[in-house]
Amino acid sequence: MEIIELIKQPWAWYIAGPLVGLTVPTLLILGNKNFGISANLRHACAACLPANIPFFKYDWKKEVWNMFFIVGILIGGVVAFNFLANPNPIIINEDLRIELATYGITNISGMLPTEIFSWESLFSIKGFSIMVIGGLMIGFGSRYAGGCTSGHAISGLSNLQLPSLIATCCFFVGGLIMANFILPYLLSL
Repeated sequence: MEIIELIKQPWAWYIAGPLVGLTVPTLLILGNKNFGISANLRHACAACLPANIPFFKYDWKKEVWNMFFIVGILIGGVVAFNFLANPNPIIINEDLRIELATYGITNISGMLPTEIFSWESLFSIKGFSIMVIGGLMIGFGSRYAGGCTSGHAISGLSNLQLPSLIATCCFFVGGLIMANFILPYLLSL
């Protein structure tokens, strides 16, 4: 099997799981680094903003490796989209398709339903609530929690940090509440 075809296939849990699990020890061996994504906005602001803001006054150059990590994620996304995309339609459960139709979401031919993720939707109350207000809440929540889900759940838990356990539990509870109560309400507007 050609390497590209191998990469395109879904990876089994026993391959993908250990690869994610090896991330933390690899970063610790490479110099006591912690995995996380949300802190990169702070690093970018500290590097680009000349303002005298105490939150951005630290040695961001020690964290520049994480900025390269983000660039790698972006490059990986471009490569995956352009060269590894699955041309087959997305298969979703029929019960989900019926539930989405009750919210007016019928165009599910791509990864993102156009009824939510489009410019015209962005300028509606529903679209604005989901994209802009939701985005601000996620960004604020990540900073307030001292990191995002990946940072707490992968690095923090493997370092046996109690705050990361509490944050991860709260992320999951918040996700359940959002998916089962708030999002259905917003989609029904």
